[in-house]
Amino acid sequence: MSEANAPKPQPGKPSGNQKRKMRSASRLYAVQALYQMEQSGIPVDKVRREFLEFRFGAVDDDDGTEMLDGDVSLFSHVIEEALNWQAKVDQMTDRALVAKWPIARIDPVLRALFRAAGAELVATDTPPKVVIVEYVDVAVAFYPDGKEAKFVNAVLDHMAREAKPEAF
Repeated sequence: MSEANAPKPQPGKPSGNQKRKMRSASRLYAVQALYQMEQSGIPVDKVRREFLEFRFGAVDDDDGTEMLDGDVSLFSHVIEEALNWQAKVDQMTDRALVAKWPIARIDPVLRALFRAAGAELVATDTPPKVVIVEYVDVAVAFYPDGKEAKFVNAVLDHMAREAKPEAF
């Protein structure tokens, strides 16, 4: 299809690419929110409100860059389900980790990431391969050297096979 014949995005309605970016941003924000809740003990409603008011589409005062808008429903669903399914997701994560490194001993950012990804694997229809790719990208955002991304990929692959064996 030529550019002239390509459908034009409707005003106020995000294009497919924008929707993907918004969903990716929501996953990143969900990991940040889960991390913040664990570190500070702030309840989910307060953290959700803070993210929606101050992060989604906000402008960074230091350098003027705009943060990505997110998919609010995905963000809310992931953090709610991460809390609802935390025990199951933590057990799945423990089984995917080396016996001497239970989830309680891993980096808290990775713990938040596994909980968010696990929630999507357990409580949504998102294909496991999409969940893995998206959260590996989140890992790269936090750990650009790539070492943790490989670790995240391996753990999430194990978790996905347990959560949705029919998908493999």
